[in-house]
Amino acid sequence: MTLPELLRSAREGAVSELELISLEGGIYLLQILGAEQRSYLVDSTGRNQHLRSVEHARDLLQELPEVPLFLVHASAYDEMCGLPAGSRDALRVPVGLRSRW
Repeated sequence: MTLPELLRSAREGAVSELELISLEGGIYLLQILGAEQRSYLVDSTGRNQHLRSVEHARDLLQELPEVPLFLVHASAYDEMCGLPAGSRDALRVPVGLRSRW
């Protein structure tokens, strides 16, 4: 979903929440969740849009109506040796779409 499509969907109430997914190397991807779909923010060429930080996401999404935004970071324990097998939940922290300074 491109940024204009995201803005339109959010204004229509089709976006329930956003997840800013933290990846290695200081890259973040924006996952868009709605009742009927789950997609990522893409650029005009259809490639995943790489964001640099929470503030970068806030700047990019400043025209978006208020939608819950969560910062998601996978557990580092999944990469450690010697731990029992099983799934571990990612760290999922609510952050405001607008800065609260």
